[in-house]
Formats: sequence, C-alpha cells, structure tokens
Amino acid sequence: MSEKLIDAAGKVRAGEEVDLARVSAYLRAAGLELQGEPQLKQFPGGASNLTYLLSYDNRDLILRRPPFGHIAKSAHDVVREARIMQMLKPVYPAVPHVYAICEDAEVIGAPFYVMERLVGVIPRQNLPEELGLDAPKTRQLCLNVLDKLIDLHMLDTKATGLDTLGKGEGYVARQIEGWSKRFRAARTDDVSDFESVMQWLAEKQPKQEVAICLIHNDFRFDNVVLDIADPMKVIGVLDWEMATMGDPLMDLGSSLAYWVQADDDPFMLGSRRQPTNAPGMLTRKEVIDYYAQRTGWSVANFDFYEVYGLFRLAGIVQQIYKRFKEGNARNPVFATFGPFANYLGQRCERIIAQSSL
Repeated sequence: MSEKLIDAAGKVRAGEEVDLARVSAYLRAAGLELQGEPQLKQFPGGASNLTYLLSYDNRDLILRRPPFGHIAKSAHDVVREARIMQMLKPVYPAVPHVYAICEDAEVIGAPFYVMERLVGVIPRQNLPEELGLDAPKTRQLCLNVLDKLIDLHMLDTKATGLDTLGKGEGYVARQIEGWSKRFRAARTDDVSDFESVMQWLAEKQPKQEVAICLIHNDFRFDNVVLDIADPMKVIGVLDWEMATMGDPLMDLGSSLAYWVQADDDPFMLGSRRQPTNAPGMLTRKEVIDYYAQRTGWSVANFDFYEVYGLFRLAGIVQQIYKRFKEGNARNPVFATFGPFANYLGQRCERIIAQSSL
C-alpha cells in the first residue's frame, strides 16, 4: 500500500510554532528515549486542538495543544483528553497510547500531551482508489466504523471507572442549555440568531436520557485510523477532547451532523469532509436503523437528536468563526464557517417544519 495514503503533516502555520527545545527537555525528563533533535510539522486539519508531528531519529510522536487566543471556558482541555485516553486504553484498544502529559503552561505557553503516532489511513473527503474498495466493501467498512461507536457506547463504565468522567443524568438538558449559551456568546452579526431552533430544542427535549454511557462527542470517519495493510480494519479512534458520560443518541446525532450522503444538496455536498457519499455507504436513515438494531435503543424521536447535532455543529463552527474574525485563528478555511453556520440553521428549520414531535 502506498505511503502517500498516510496522513501527512506540513509546514507549521505562522504564529502556531512550538518551542522544540523545551518540549524535548520535558519529554526526556519524563523518561522518553529520544534520539537526535526533532523536526516539527503540523497537521492541517486542526479546527479545534492543534496537532503536530514530532519526528526524532528513532520515533515519531504526536503533540496536541489548545488553539492560540481566547477560548471558551472548559473548552480545549487537552489534559482531560489525555487522561480519558489513558483510562480507556485497557478496555478500548483503538485509543492511542499517551506517553506524557504536561499541565505546566510555562513549558510551551499552554498545556499539552504527547502520544504515539498510529500509522494508517485516515478516511478524509474521499476514499483513496488505492484501497480498492468496491460498494460492498465500502458498506462493510462503514459498518466496521459504526461498530467502533457502538462498542464504545456498550462499555461497562462502572466496572472500569469511566463513569467518573461526567455527570451523566441530566446530560440532554445541560447540552441544550450549554450550547444555546455558547452560541449566543459566539454569535457574529452576519450569522442567524438560531432563537427559534433553540426554543424548539428546549421544548422538545426528552424528559430523560435513553441511557447513560461514555460518548465520544466527535465521532467521524476523519477521526478513525484504518490499518494500511487491511483498510477494512479500524486500528484507531482519535480526538477524545469532548468525550464524557451522556446520552448515546445525542452522540449519534452529533456524528450524523457531519454525514453527507450522495443525494444531499450542493451546499451540503460542498461541506463534506468524510467519504460518506461513496457508493456502498449507509444513508443517515440506514445508520440510525443499524444503530437501533445493534443497541436495542428506540430511535422513534430521532428528529430531536438530528436537530441537536446540527445546532451543536453550528455552535462549534461559530465559535471558531468568531475567533477567526477576531484574528485569533489563522486558518483561511475558517472564513467559510459563518455561511456554513447559516446553512446549518436552515437545515434545522426544515427538519423542525416536517417533524411530528
């Protein structure tokens, strides 16, 4: 399999450099055997925490740190993310091994952690032709990826101590209230106010969670790693920043907000970041049905969770868009996030207009 299929890091964006000497000194003091001086590259997809490749003579490592500039309280907590991964690793092997956690912001200007680099294929916008996946194989890959989410939701969190990672009960209400507050705080004058969507979510939220389990909160194809020798096999699940105890249908709704299928409208297709439109991929409805079949949980009122997922995504992109407008986020792609938030609001309104809830 071609090496070009492995996710490549590039030049570090201006203003997002890392002090390599201080990082290396910290890691060596933490007991890592590192040969030579590292080269630093940056993965381009960092819309949330920033991700870097540290290449030493004897090994490659991944460094994660929060974005620069003002960030929302409790957001981008990389120390919490790393500790979740450490707790998960014994019962959920797809989590990368964490080598070091630095809580001292004086080292590089922010907390950070360093983990193993999983060498494999990250399915981004399109499935590479070199993988040789026809429609039946693509469908099976889709099911294999969904199974990783379901396996996570099925974990016995009490037996592993993972149930301490969040409040659990009352999750739905906290999310609706919290994302509404965050959206209002991040709104810019060129984006819809979403007030009718927030009111509908507040009024239609279920009285209790369908279950309480560990949820990923950002489960997408571009957060999984496939075995380069066997691309049907998922060897890694990444980006645990927002993992917590909560309602699994809220997690599924959040995931489906990114799920662009082949018959979606041109704007939605233009926003696609994962290969969910490929021949053989499940539609959103098929995903929901498969999930219900495997878990046994009712999806009768899934309109609520779908609208929640779209609204939550709008809140995420709006927070990033505001940072961009204020000059605290430099990726030029973020200039498109305002129009995208408006589009998500329109999708929410269409679902609400057709919902029987």
